Parts: sequence; structure tokens; C-alpha cells
Amino acid sequence: MKKVRALVLFSGGLDSILAVKVLEEQGIDVTAVNFASYFFDSEQAKKSAEENNIKLKIIKNKFPQYHWQIVKNPKYGYGRAMNPCADCHLLMVKKAGEIMKKGKYDFLATGEVLGQRGFSQNKNALKNIEEHSGIKGKLSRPLSAGLLKPTEVENSGLVNREKLFNFSGKGRKRQIELAKKLKIKYYPSPAGGCLLTDKEFGHRLKLMMENFGADDIVVSDFVLLKFSRHFWFDKNLIIVGKNKDENNRLKKLKQKNDILLRPDFPGPSVLIRGRKINQGIIEEAQKLIKKYSKKM
Repeated sequence: MKKVRALVLFSGGLDSILAVKVLEEQGIDVTAVNFASYFFDSEQAKKSAEENNIKLKIIKNKFPQYHWQIVKNPKYGYGRAMNPCADCHLLMVKKAGEIMKKGKYDFLATGEVLGQRGFSQNKNALKNIEEHSGIKGKLSRPLSAGLLKPTEVENSGLVNREKLFNFSGKGRKRQIELAKKLKIKYYPSPAGGCLLTDKEFGHRLKLMMENFGADDIVVSDFVLLKFSRHFWFDKNLIIVGKNKDENNRLKKLKQKNDILLRPDFPGPSVLIRGRKINQGIIEEAQKLIKKYSKKM
């Protein structure tokens, strides 16, 4: 008899680990799939997969560009920062669905828990994802299946619905109990792995989109958003280092058309990036060097 094969969308968090292990308990051959973006990486997924003996595929090719397009213009809007969670999750399910079909897996599963996230994991949101996923009927949510309508996957016998769960809400008590029962060796503490959920990063990205133009932002611009002090003058970004390490980092991140100012006295390095850098902008940067030299 042919063994059932499943693909599981995998962040490396407790819920996605459980989704894998719950299916493996049914004798299903499971492969986890993780997507990397400009705003989140695969390090946690790698660690969780390694610690729990999970097969993992990491997808980077073209996904960051697809993801950036929805960040610029999300159909379902942003969360508290610049995080288009509903659009992002739908994109991942779509892309994982394409991999599922190409790799001849029987279905796709996720670690979604009904009600865990009010915006992107309510019943309407979960239904919408399935409707637009391109794999309707072949999308399973093992942790909350008991609270959702039976899927084609369950009705066909590929998955035993009676061995799935009815988890809901934000608490993790039942998940932790299940992790102990399944003898899961390792899972991380809850943490936001996506930079877009960070309000400060989101604010900086929004300003960059407004000043540089969203379609003209390049990958190296995203790196600058992660650290130091930021100031905007006439659509030019001035970044002021906070310490020696940041000063060295700014030197390494300098691009061909950037201007890097390094004082010959103890003080911050300043990187200027823009489309029309003029003498006035350089003078503003020099003022910032003097201002922050007193604080180093």
C-alpha cells in the first residue's frame, strides 16, 4: 500500500512542530517546508527540525520578491505594524500548494490554531485561505480540525479525523501537554520572528517607502532599517552609528552612491543614502555627528 505523503508549512514554532508530529503518529510521511524572506529567516525552522528529526525544505528562490509585493500593497491590510499577516499566510499556502502538487504530496497541513490570532486565524480567515489557496479540500489543520468542517483529506481517509485535535485560543497549555505526550525534545518560546511585526521597524519601512518610493527600494536598503539612528532630510536617509560596532557596520554597508562620513575625533560614523544627495544634506549629517559625539 502506498504511503500517504504530506507537506507541512513549518515556522519552527511549537504549533508547526506539533502538526508534523501529529501526522507522523498516523504513519504519514511528512516533509516540512519553510519560506525565507527579506524580513524573516529560516534559522528557527532549521534548529527545530534538527532537534526533532524533521525533514525540512527551505524555499528562498523568488519567494522574497513575491513577499515584498504583498508588503507593499496587501489586499487584507496590515496588523499593528507593517505586517500583512493574512496576505503573507495566504501566499505561503499558495506557494506550498504548488510544491505539494509538483512533488506529488497528498495534501498540505499547517499548524494554525483557531482564534490564536484574531486577524489571521479566525474562522473566516481560515476559510478564505482555503478558498483562495488553489488546493481546496487538500488543506488540513490538525490542531483545530475538530472545530472545522471535515476536509476532503479527512473524508477520503488519508487522515484519521478522530486522531486530530480541537485546540483554540491564544493559550498554549494544551499544546505543551501534547508536546510532552509526543515526547517532543525541543520547541522555542513564543517570539515574533518577523521584523514587520516590530513597530519601530515598521515605522522606518513606511518612511522609506514614502521617501524612496516602494518600487525603488532595493535589498540593501532593508538591511539599513535594522539598526542605528535614522533621520530623513529631503528624501535622503541619514544613519548615525551608536557605537564602534555600528560604525564598522555602516562602513561595510556603504554602496557605490552612498556617502560615508567618519570624524577624525571620537564620534559616530554617518551614512547618507538617497537619490539626490547635495551639500545641504552633507551639512545636516555633519551637524548630527557633532550632536551625537557628546553621547559616545
